[in-house]
Amino acid sequence: MTRYLVKFFKNVIGEHGHECEICQGAFEVSAASTNDAVERGKRAFCKHEGLADWSLHADRVSAAETEYPS
Repeated sequence: MTRYLVKFFKNVIGEHGHECEICQGAFEVSAASTNDAVERGKRAFCKHEGLADWSLHADRVSAAETEYPS
């Protein structure tokens, strides 16, 4: 299985009225595919945040392959 870093982002309006994207959480998961990694990441995020649906605290999910730690 491949290791992925799955990140959750929320769009917010800053104090100067500009939209920016804030990382709400990041999880490293092992998965067979990017889609599988996203689903595993969503479950981890929900468990960590005590949520039934990840989209309550994030607007977007990204997943990227990562290397095993040395």
